[in-house]
Amino acid sequence: MVSLFVEYVKGIPLLKAFSTSRKIDEKLEKATVHFGESSKELSRYKARQLSRYGFFVDLSYGVMAITGAIFVFSGKLALMTYFLYIIVSKEVYKPFNAMETYWMNYLSVTDSYCRIRKILDAPIIEEPDKPLQPSGSDIEYRNVGFSYEEDEFAMRNVSFQAPANTLTALVGESGSGKTTVTNLLLRFWDVENGSIQIGGTDIRSMSYDDLLGSVSIVMQNVQLFADTIEGNIRLGNANATDEEIIRAAQKARIHDFIMTLPQGYKTVIGENGATLSGGQRQRISIARAFLKDAPILVLDEFTSSIDPGNEVLIQEAITDLIKNRTVLVIAHHLNTIRSADQILVFRNGEIVERGRHEELLKKNGYYNSLFKAQSIK
Repeated sequence: MVSLFVEYVKGIPLLKAFSTSRKIDEKLEKATVHFGESSKELSRYKARQLSRYGFFVDLSYGVMAITGAIFVFSGKLALMTYFLYIIVSKEVYKPFNAMETYWMNYLSVTDSYCRIRKILDAPIIEEPDKPLQPSGSDIEYRNVGFSYEEDEFAMRNVSFQAPANTLTALVGESGSGKTTVTNLLLRFWDVENGSIQIGGTDIRSMSYDDLLGSVSIVMQNVQLFADTIEGNIRLGNANATDEEIIRAAQKARIHDFIMTLPQGYKTVIGENGATLSGGQRQRISIARAFLKDAPILVLDEFTSSIDPGNEVLIQEAITDLIKNRTVLVIAHHLNTIRSADQILVFRNGEIVERGRHEELLKKNGYYNSLFKAQSIK
């Protein structure tokens, strides 16, 4: 049960992005209910048994103490023997003490179960009664404001346009608001101020399935599940044929590696792809995006060290993946976004500069300082 929850929580952004969270939610819901009911019933049984036993032990101890005192006063029992008798009798209380421990365990399980239920029963994102369809894949943020905590804005007055089939790079230090931009696009949270539009349609006016169906995501921290390679790629499209999965893997430059495995696409890769290298896991993630074939791509650029061979294959795959799509890339290596159609520079939740690479360098502003800092490293 614990491993199921851990895997689920780690994979929430991925499951939502690929529109498969509802299916996993049902599986988790059943497991949670079964686990909760079993735990509560076990705790109730233990509490009932120990309560009865403790009551009779307590009663017996009282009877023995009174009986012993009568014997002492009648001269039939020595006083020291009586004291020893009382001390030894206290051992009878150990099961009673154990009952208290079991009762606390029961309360702990009940409290944990209630917290889990609170999460599972949290209100889902509201969907419109009559959802609208976007007329294109261009993206527009209009005066967007958002805060994770009350009175602590993670983003304020953010406005920009990302025309269809262009690449927009999001740049800034950690915590500047780059990831928040993409989280809001996917409606992991809703904006507090302003609006986000795709193809001229407010994303809150779209059905959630249509919204997530319009966006593919390739994360920096790849989340794989304890399943076959085929099953992990199929997250991109649950109805894909075997041939489509193979084509997606070929585009992601991972097919040749898969075919070297004893069971090929049926190979189980272990929890979070423990048997694979970082580059191989990245390419499986890219294969998912190819399989989904959504018009919008959110790309969280990888920062971890990857061997040169894998890095070349990943760059080739990404170059193909971004073609004819509207791309938002969270950039960590500024030298990789020189050809971006526009660069948005974030600082403290606001866009402080925007433009192309050469234009921003000439301004000699914040972007220039970030670029120089990376060049020195």
